[in-house]
Amino acid sequence: MQRLLVLVRHGQSEWNLKNLFTGWKDPDLTEVGIAEARGCGKVLKAAGLGFDRAYTSELGRAQRTLTLILDELGEPNLPTARDLALNERDYGDLSGLNKDEARAKWGEEQVRLWRRSYDVSPPGGESLKDTIARVLPYYCQEILPRVLHGERTLVVAHGNSLRALVMVLDRLTRDTVLGAEIATGAALVYHLNPDSTVESKVVLPPQVY
Repeated sequence: MQRLLVLVRHGQSEWNLKNLFTGWKDPDLTEVGIAEARGCGKVLKAAGLGFDRAYTSELGRAQRTLTLILDELGEPNLPTARDLALNERDYGDLSGLNKDEARAKWGEEQVRLWRRSYDVSPPGGESLKDTIARVLPYYCQEILPRVLHGERTLVVAHGNSLRALVMVLDRLTRDTVLGAEIATGAALVYHLNPDSTVESKVVLPPQVY
């Protein structure tokens, strides 16, 4: 039985391009982001991958990426669940700020701690630990059981919410997970064992056609 789980980070957003903290704000995809999403769909199709169910966040950039991928796969009506558990990390008061401006205001070291520490939260926002605490229960309760029962599953979400899943799947520690980078438009293709451990993993890098 195939136990397929594919994780995709949404295509480049307008705020990715502008180097702004995004979090739960909802900018659209750039033209590059649209091309990345379509390219991801083409790559998945070329790899012979199809799906029975998809999951995404409540944020438009992830939803649009999923729609574009499914269009390329010829599966526009795939059953899909949307949930804020898969939303990007909430950057609180940093949301909408240019990262260089934030460094000028609070200092290089403080911004580095907010961005790259495991359990330090920006003002009004979430740490990576907080993000993981909402993503993993949803994964364990809603996504993983379907994968283990043979439903080929696609998850399109965000850098930090996907980092939470990669932490579990790749058995990363609270220190090594901080270095886990997922490119926009990239697809992480996992095949799982019956006990939910990883049998194999392939990274399909973003392609722009």
